[in-house]
Amino acid sequence: MPQETKHATLTWQGGTRFDGGEPGGPTILIDGDGKASPSPVVALLMAAAACSGADIVLIMEKMRVELTELTIAASGIRREEQPRRYLSMHFDFRMAGTGLDETKARRAIDLSIEKYCSVVHSLAPDIAVTYDVAIA
Repeated sequence: MPQETKHATLTWQGGTRFDGGEPGGPTILIDGDGKASPSPVVALLMAAAACSGADIVLIMEKMRVELTELTIAASGIRREEQPRRYLSMHFDFRMAGTGLDETKARRAIDLSIEKYCSVVHSLAPDIAVTYDVAIA
């Protein structure tokens, strides 16, 4: 299978702020101190949650579940000493939809976290990723 190379360009905006994205594509602002926009560490947490969320949407479609709500509250515990990397991440999924039940929700989440989410699988393997789910 051929390998895919992704590219991103970041442009310094002053202070600790950088605007970036794929060349020619949409951009986002990332602020090193988290004042003007999410910090890089929060952006990583958001990326892991969004990656898992996107997987879940696609898996639910295959399960013939019509999602009407998917909210993900993400939290992460970081080391006290440098480097202050994540030790664990936790996602609280709130979902609603036609044909949705807890078994299907957990199956989709497990598939995402354990098999499909490329962001989660790009993290250090000792980072514990846990979740809770609520069906609205």
